[in-house]
Amino acid sequence: MNKKLDGYKGRLSTEQIADGMNAAEQNAERLLADAEILMKNGRFPSAAALAILSIEESGKVSILRSLAVARDDKEVSTYWRDYRSHTKKNVAWLLPQLVANGARRLEDFRPLFDEKSDHPFILDQVKQLGFYTDCLGAAHWSLPEEVIDEKLAAMLVQVARLFTKNGETTTKRLNCG
Repeated sequence: MNKKLDGYKGRLSTEQIADGMNAAEQNAERLLADAEILMKNGRFPSAAALAILSIEESGKVSILRSLAVARDDKEVSTYWRDYRSHTKKNVAWLLPQLVANGARRLEDFRPLFDEKSDHPFILDQVKQLGFYTDCLGAAHWSLPEEVIDEKLAAMLVQVARLFTKNGETTTKRLNCG
């Protein structure tokens, strides 16, 4: 028995890419709705973690758009690896904060895509902290409800909300931008 899912790794038609974008967006909206329900019920760690999963699902859309214009098989392989990487799908989560801090020029957004930036890893760690206990640092036990508060969860839910509701992707919309 194969212990891993058999993930597809080849080229896709424009229609298949549009279908994948729509599937990711629908799932992002579902995860966001679940996160909002949890927020209303004071379940902040789980709400934050689900909001992060929604952000990651939304991040698949831009990766699929890149896959649509891949020049060769090496790029196709790279985009599929990115598609399945948590940290590659969540790079844009800082976008609202950059805008709030005055980012307006293209150069101002460089930190989103800087390979040395740690923000994708931080978000992935917050997701882990929202779901699991762990023994960290100097043998300190982390409990999700002690690490993730309402303010952090609300911010992450808001970011997830910003990244959803893009409308249905059609092959016409995909080809025209």
